[in-house]
Amino acid sequence: MKSPHWLRNITLKLLLAGCACTALVLAMAAQETSQSKTASGQPEVQVKVERGEVFFVEGNDLIVKMDNGMLQHFTVPDDKKITVEGRELSVHDLKPGMKLERTVTTTTTPQVVTTVKTVQGKVLMVNAPKTVTLQLEDGTAKVYNVPKDQKFMIEGQEKTVFELKKGMIVSANVITETPTTVAEQTRKVTGEMPPPPPPPPAEAVLLVEEAPAPPVETAKAEPAPKKLPQTASPLPLITLLGTLMMAAGLGARIIRPRVC
Repeated sequence: MKSPHWLRNITLKLLLAGCACTALVLAMAAQETSQSKTASGQPEVQVKVERGEVFFVEGNDLIVKMDNGMLQHFTVPDDKKITVEGRELSVHDLKPGMKLERTVTTTTTPQVVTTVKTVQGKVLMVNAPKTVTLQLEDGTAKVYNVPKDQKFMIEGQEKTVFELKKGMIVSANVITETPTTVAEQTRKVTGEMPPPPPPPPAEAVLLVEEAPAPPVETAKAEPAPKKLPQTASPLPLITLLGTLMMAAGLGARIIRPRVC
């Protein structure tokens, strides 16, 4: 049994609409299709070492006196570990006087990201061989630089930029190269305990040393002189003897008449 004419028309219209929708979806998918690849250059590594001494620590606040004498404040999270003499310590284990060393390693890698995207649009203007202006499906116009030997697909045939005409619907691959730099940074903090305090001085026994007695000097006795020194003249003795003799003579004269 044959289908009615109106039914065949509706079926044909539905098939055509489905094909149109499929073509539109494929065109949109083709316009949005892009591929990217990244080429990396030679990385550059920089190492920076900072040293300091723990000046103050309370909670997660850490103040370090750097080698240049400046004080720097750090907020150290609990999960940040510091390697001190083979042990991993948190900020709560730090003590004033501890020596810290932070090594910051920065790796910089230059990269070029190449993106290949398929675009489809209507030719608005051609400036061969440098540029072509296309009107995209969303109605916006965009100017593209045309690389050397670039081919455009027009109705399944490859055309050069010199063959493009205004109003043509073209499909082309747009290549975009974007230079960028990727930097990676790692930080490692190590430290060492402060030196132990010096031992207290030993208690010494107090001793008093007496000064030696000065030597006693004994006076040496002088030997007696063998002959007495002549200290006086004999004249006074003679005078005395003469006086006595004269007095005796006088006394004798006086006594004598009484006896007679």
